[in-house]
Order: sequence, then structure tokens, then C-alpha cells
Amino acid sequence: MTASLTESDIQFRVARLADLRAAIATAIVGQHEVVEQLLTGLLAGGHCLLEGVPGLGKTLLVRTLGQALALQFRRVQFTPDLMPSDLLGTELLEEDHGTGHRHFRFQQGPVFTNLLLADELNRTPPKTQAALLEAMQEHTVSFAGVTHPLPAPFFVLATQNPIEQAGTYPLPEAQLDRFLLHIALEYPDEQEERAIIAQTTSSHVAEVPRVMDGEEVLALQALVREVHVGDELLAWITRIVRATRPGAAAPQVVRDYVKWGAGPRAGQSLVLASKARALLHGRLAATREDVMALAAPVLRHRLLLSFAAEAEGKRPDEVIAALLRDTPHPGA
Repeated sequence: MTASLTESDIQFRVARLADLRAAIATAIVGQHEVVEQLLTGLLAGGHCLLEGVPGLGKTLLVRTLGQALALQFRRVQFTPDLMPSDLLGTELLEEDHGTGHRHFRFQQGPVFTNLLLADELNRTPPKTQAALLEAMQEHTVSFAGVTHPLPAPFFVLATQNPIEQAGTYPLPEAQLDRFLLHIALEYPDEQEERAIIAQTTSSHVAEVPRVMDGEEVLALQALVREVHVGDELLAWITRIVRATRPGAAAPQVVRDYVKWGAGPRAGQSLVLASKARALLHGRLAATREDVMALAAPVLRHRLLLSFAAEAEGKRPDEVIAALLRDTPHPGA
């Protein structure tokens, strides 16, 4: 563990995560697993793709997270006519009225923020989607030969609708791979749905308290890197990722239904996400349960299923569940 942090410091920072969960719960009913995965992505320093049918509160969830964190938050509604400069920024020609000298000044776009909500990212053309790639990977924006650093922390939360495909542009695999987690939002249960309807149709407006600033987020992200992952667990994660790739040694479910498997970034993501989830639960060592809980969010957008899988209606989560059964932990 880092020498600059004492045990009491670590306990205090972990306790702040419970406060953050409670702050989000003031506006979000249920969705405990989704909130956990969202915070896992934040702590791991990655980006998240939220997918769900309309009306499940994807935008509200991200906005609530922005309110709970004392960070700059911006939302961009992606549309077919959105240009890269609308996202990244542009150069403006300015004139000094005293000297008459003209010069270009870079006007920063909405991507220069801490928390960016890329709403309906699959509704914008590939050219604008690709404008996010450098920002997501390098945390910089290059414009007119000049590289501009983005604020830290920098966290992209993108949403997309899985049902309506008219007028959409599927994200390329290279960009999907930049998302640490692909979070699937499901319908709430009856009790939660009743609470949502009651809460959103009354005059009461939930006030989300701010419980954490950027320095605390960066400190927690650094602490995640110090969470322990044992050699046996690391070897198991490596086997899981390698088992997603079709070949003679791959499990039968992969040979039957997967066209392309996950790359090494999937293993990195699964380790970091498992570390972050362990910290969320107050532990300083990742466990098999962390890996099991995050295998689907890490892998579901990194597997390209075959035509046979589509013909039989197989979903990535079904393939991943079968893959985990065929690649058991050595201690199981």
C-alpha cells in the first residue's frame, strides 16, 4: 500500500464511497447493480457505455452522479448533424482593436469537462464518434497541430438505445473496446416501478448532496491500483479472456457462437474493474466474486458473435455465462 496513506486514511476514503452511494439513491430508485457498475468504472478510471430502452433513467443516473460529485458536468445530445468541432472545439479569429493584430484562439468544446454525458452516441456519424477516441484513450484533444490536455479526472458516460436502429450508426469495435464497462439497464421490478412513478409525478424534487470532489476521486483511483490481485486470480482472468477467442482449444460455446474474441485490453479492464469493485465493498484484495460479477459488463461489448448465434437468438451474456462455467476458477 502507498506509504502516504495510513489505514485510517484508507478507511475514511472507503467510507466516502458509501456516502456517494447514498447521495445517488436520493434521486435513483433501485438499480443497485447498475449504480455499483457505474461507480466501479469511475474508480477504475475508465469509461462506461449504458444501454437500455427509453425511460429507464439512463440520463438521470448520469446527471445524478454529476450532482453528487463536485465536478464539472456537461451533456452532449448526439445527433446526425453533430460535427467533431461541436464536440472538441474550434479556432476563432480574433482581432486586437488596439494594434489591429489578428490571431487564432482555440475555443474549447464541451469535451473539456470532468464528466461528459454522451447521450445517444450511436445517433451521430462515425466521423463525430471517432472524435471521442483520442479524448477517451489519451485524455487529450489535438487540434490544428496543438495538443490540449483534458481536465482530470475525465470520465465519459455514453448512452444508446438497443431497440430503435433507424438512423443510428453502430459504434466500431475499436471504440467499443475503449469502454471499460458495457452496463445493461433492465426493467425495474414492480415495487421499484411504483416508487419511480410516485416520485416523478409529485412536486417533490430530490436534492442530491455533493459528497466528493475531483481530488478525492483521483485519490480513490490511485488507491484502486494498490488493491491486491493474487497470482491465481490473475491467471484465471487471463484464461477467461483467452478462452473468448475461437480456436481448437476454445470452449465449445465459443467455437459455436463467437466470431472474434476479446483482446488484451479486456484482461486489463477485468483486473481494474475487479479491484475497483473490491474497494467499493471495503476490501483491499479482489476476489473470485468480483470477477464473476464483472465478467459480463467487461466482455459483452468485446465479443463479436457469429451468424449462428444471431440465428439462434444467443445473447453475449449467455455466451459469457457458459464460458465461465467452462473455465472454472482453480479453487472452485
